[in-house]
Amino acid sequence: MSLTHVWGLFMHPDQEWRSIRDEKPTILKFIISYLLLMAAIPAVSGYLGTTITGWRLPGGTEAVRLTESSAAIMSVFAYFATIAAILVISGFTHWMARTFGSTPTLGQCIAFTTYTATPLLIGGLSGLIPSLWTAMIIGTVVICWSAYLLYTGIPVFMDIPFERGVIFASSILCVALVVLVATMATTVTLWNLGAGPVYT
Repeated sequence: MSLTHVWGLFMHPDQEWRSIRDEKPTILKFIISYLLLMAAIPAVSGYLGTTITGWRLPGGTEAVRLTESSAAIMSVFAYFATIAAILVISGFTHWMARTFGSTPTLGQCIAFTTYTATPLLIGGLSGLIPSLWTAMIIGTVVICWSAYLLYTGIPVFMDIPFERGVIFASSILCVALVVLVATMATTVTLWNLGAGPVYT
């Protein structure tokens, strides 16, 4: 049922959140059937985009590409970093839920976080055509939709008042920003250790 919710989250999110709330997903099954699959979209797209399509620098005439080994290393790191980030945010969501008067299972929190991030993961398809403007336009759209799903989904999914849901959603957003900064810092550290991009 996991993949069937994707269309609903774009077309009628309120109704879809209620349907998702009524499910009791097991952690391992959900991770294998949905999270691992969706997290591969930006990683694989980035690999193909940087090794096959390439991108053009301002004033350049030839496309710039990464070596396959370099792109593979970076894609694998991006894949596991995406999964780790979602699981960390899910853990904080589960931990904070009681404070806001809700008692979801950890599996439900992982499902909520992953479904909320689904527009971002699908937006990773933009990596097939590496371009600053493409990334900015698509990135803005999917970030806004994920934020919309977060703020409208929390009250429905957690079955709490809207006002309390806004505060809960803002708390999750703050955690997500901290995780993003930590991921960026880790990336810079790995680049300095020699795992940075290698151009053809």
